[in-house]
Amino acid sequence: MKKIVLSLGGSVLVPSLESNNISRYVSVLKKVAENCRIFIVVGGGGEARRYIRVARDLGAGEAAADELGIMVTRLNARLLIAGLGDAAYPRVAENYTEAQEFAQAKKIVVMGGITPAQTTDAVSAVLAESVGADLLINATSVNGIYSADPKKDAGAVKHERLTPQELLDIITGARMNAGANIVLDIVAGKVIERSGIPLLVLDGRDPENLYRAIVEGVYSGTVVSRESSNPLLS
Repeated sequence: MKKIVLSLGGSVLVPSLESNNISRYVSVLKKVAENCRIFIVVGGGGEARRYIRVARDLGAGEAAADELGIMVTRLNARLLIAGLGDAAYPRVAENYTEAQEFAQAKKIVVMGGITPAQTTDAVSAVLAESVGADLLINATSVNGIYSADPKKDAGAVKHERLTPQELLDIITGARMNAGANIVLDIVAGKVIERSGIPLLVLDGRDPENLYRAIVEGVYSGTVVSRESSNPLLS
């Protein structure tokens, strides 16, 4: 059975506690789990950035702010597990070894952040490499990888397909402060390059996009792969 690691952006799952999309994702993830083994890494989203902002205002350094962000990602992960019920392993994995151990129960494994100065996208890339995933999916608040931030630059061009090296060229030099909101961090890019695991970046604001991509092989997003074939159909 195909193994898929899903990097689920906090901005799409829990933009705020009041406007969370957990129930919408739960129904889709349960259906997807019938077709493949799923590992999910949940981001911090707006709630994490709120905590980080307050911590900085109080004089906390970047490492302390990162630790707060990690705590929020794990809270978001716990909420997702609560929604998934018996479909998920009942604990949040706090490292890669635990994720592999939990997967032996053949349930959805959910985790949050692990290491300061790394985004949950980096965690998902390392997790994908650790478990030998067939595909890494990044469900975020944009519909692919662009030449610039499409929310700030109207002239940004969407990439349909990139090589791992081209992805690295785009993200190199991006700032890595706590709470940074960029397409991927440099660690994720380098792990994707060395592992050769295909990456699909898609719009996660509609959970059905995830179902169509995994189950039907139909998507609108950006594929990062060494190969020219569709990784969802292989």
